[in-house]
Amino acid sequence: MDKIEPGLTGHAEMVVGTSDTAPRIGSGRIAVLATPKMITLIEEAALAAIEHLLPEGKQSLGTHLDVTHIAATPVGMTVKAEAKLIEVDGRKLLFAVEARDEMDLIGEGKHERVVVTGASFQKRVDEKAKR
Repeated sequence: MDKIEPGLTGHAEMVVGTSDTAPRIGSGRIAVLATPKMITLIEEAALAAIEHLLPEGKQSLGTHLDVTHIAATPVGMTVKAEAKLIEVDGRKLLFAVEARDEMDLIGEGKHERVVVTGASFQKRVDEKAKR
């Protein structure tokens, strides 16, 4: 975790396809980028910032999102997300995030992730599934 420090940035991008629209995923009726798809892109950007720097066996999990979706993006436009690590508190990582299409800022906010040991987390999930 020594290499995980504020200032790290990650990026992700996508071209909005018909399968990325609100009607296709059940989050609205107008054929624009669905908010859940924008959030997925934001999480991808956060992963790009830090995941490759985590020690062997560690990974990060999204635990909190506070994001506004402020502008619509039509099918065919490119959307780019950026996540900037702004705070490290032990295993907790806080990112400032934003998403932009070719014309506008379309979303912004904060995203929190926590670093876990993959095997331990998987064990807890497996135990829960047996209940």
